Amino acid sequence: MRGKTVIITGANSGLGRAAAAELLRMQARVIMGCRDRARAERAAREIRAEVGERADDAGELVVRELDLASLRSVRAFCHRVLQEESRLDVLINNAGIFQCPYMKTEDGFEMQFGVNHLGHFLLTNLLLGLLKNSAPSRIVVVSSKLYKYGEINFEDLNSEISYNKSFCYSRSKLANILFARELARRLEGTGVTVNSLHPGIVRTNLGRHVNIPLLAKPLFNLVSWAFFKTPLEGAQTSIYLASSPDVEGVSGKYFGDCKEEELLPKAMDDLVARKLWDISEVMVGLLK
Repeated sequence: MRGKTVIITGANSGLGRAAAAELLRMQARVIMGCRDRARAERAAREIRAEVGERADDAGELVVRELDLASLRSVRAFCHRVLQEESRLDVLINNAGIFQCPYMKTEDGFEMQFGVNHLGHFLLTNLLLGLLKNSAPSRIVVVSSKLYKYGEINFEDLNSEISYNKSFCYSRSKLANILFARELARRLEGTGVTVNSLHPGIVRTNLGRHVNIPLLAKPLFNLVSWAFFKTPLEGAQTSIYLASSPDVEGVSGKYFGDCKEEELLPKAMDDLVARKLWDISEVMVGLLK
């Protein structure tokens, strides 16, 4: 990955941190887009110490502030990237929020849909020009197997009528896949590929909003240690889609464990994908 620039959202912990470290090892210039600058700087110092960032055999790590719950922050981040970066080879849409209580983003969107889908939708669209100019380039979208339990309800995308935190997470992850498929269709022939993935069940802080009874915590910790993937194991498919020559030119597909997987019909509904795209464009202000 020498000479290549990679942006990873949510790169200060979990899957994103693991991917940042591995791509740094592969000599990429890695831009960590993170909400909490202090935590991101601390993570960057730790990653540099782990990898041993030296001019001759490692890449470069850069921290930039990016709050996907704020369209203003997304625009400011992209403005700075477009000013400072001459190329962008890989965009990894990794950041996510999982089953949080009902709350809204700065712009009034339900938090999970706003961060997991809409924030990344705007980010990707604002960086498309740079990705096209850097082609062949790649967009990697981190979804989840839990997309299977989601539905795109156009009558209540913002969960104003009813809110179920599990369902809304699943809906945001289904939206990720539909977005990736529609974007891949729009980018045919440009040299920019788009693929989505599920990382499996991983031990990360993504589940910080999930309440586990005190007495059950030791059992949960034991089970997660025994059966859940480590962040590095969970990040393998993101790293693979970002860097492997095996997927050069492959686009519009869904991967798990570094292999292509089948999707349910609802995740391949092109009419729903196009309608979601059109509505998302209006919601984030790309279209009035």
